[in-house]
Amino acid sequence: MTKQHPHTQTNPMKVNGYEIGPGAKLQGAELRDANLQGANLRGANLIGADLKGADLKGADLKGADLRCARLYGANLQGADLEGAKLKGADLRCADLRRARLYGANLISADLKGADLTGTNLKGADLEGADLEGTILEGLKL
Repeated sequence: MTKQHPHTQTNPMKVNGYEIGPGAKLQGAELRDANLQGANLRGANLIGADLKGADLKGADLKGADLRCARLYGANLQGADLEGAKLKGADLRCADLRRARLYGANLISADLKGADLTGTNLKGADLEGADLEGTILEGLKL
């Protein structure tokens, strides 16, 4: 019997009192240090959400709106952020190794000190993004 990660189930679940699931309305949500590993947040509204230090390893954030979200030090290893809106997001020191950012909007995002090793950035818009000290090894452009 295969054990499924609790956040990958189709039924929404609650974390810090917020319903987590596809298309969730989490604008301004306080999810600091939350365990959202493998969460299905496809198309979710996370505008201005506080996800500082959150564990989003392997999460499905495809098409999610993360404009101005605070993701400082968040673990986004292997997360699917295809087409995500990250304009003005704080991704300082975030772990984005092997994340999928295909076609993502990273305009004016702060990526200082982030680890983008092996990340897929094909079609991503990085106009005005701060990449100071960012690890850019093995990028797929």
